Amino acid sequence: MPTFPNAPRLFKGALALLDPDSGRLQRIIALQFNPETLTRTLQVQSVQGEGGDRMEALRLTGPPVETIKLDAEIDATEQLEFPGENLTAAVSGIHPQLAALETIVYPSSSRIQQNNSLAQVGTLEIIPAQSFLTLFVWSASRILPVRLTEISITEEMFDKSLNPIRAKVSLGMRVLTVNDLNFSHRGNNLFMIHHQLKERLAQLNQAGALSAAVTSTIR
Repeated sequence: MPTFPNAPRLFKGALALLDPDSGRLQRIIALQFNPETLTRTLQVQSVQGEGGDRMEALRLTGPPVETIKLDAEIDATEQLEFPGENLTAAVSGIHPQLAALETIVYPSSSRIQQNNSLAQVGTLEIIPAQSFLTLFVWSASRILPVRLTEISITEEMFDKSLNPIRAKVSLGMRVLTVNDLNFSHRGNNLFMIHHQLKERLAQLNQAGALSAAVTSTIR
């Protein structure tokens, strides 16, 4: 398909997986099609709860708990029109793309086997497997450390071998903040960069004529 030389470059949303210790990029899972909508919910973290101290009504204990939900589509039907050029899709459909998402929330099979071996020899404490540091990338100004909380997959079409070739995927994520990570953790550093960028963007917001009315009211 021809492209115009001055056409804007499409920024694809993605999940990036980093080694939590070294920060080395392990894998990028780009969304095949950018979702049309993205739902974000911010739950305020304040001192005052039901029946709380009125003197603490304006105090915040930390950043809000932010959750993100989106629906993405994965489709290999166009690739299957040219199976010679897309052998992976011809043989496996979209299994590789689905597996790339699902294995984010799986401990590695080698870790499971290792833990089982430790249990067999009577190890008293087995440390749970550490997952990759997952970043949700949604434009250059929104790169967030997240934990996947939900993956829902609806497979809609299959090839003759019953490999899925089209699916809708719903992702639920929780943004990781200083309340979740050590302050020196790489993920928290990334969150603080996002937090500071949000503050700079807020300063660009123009109050307009309303500011004069508010100023006169509070004086």
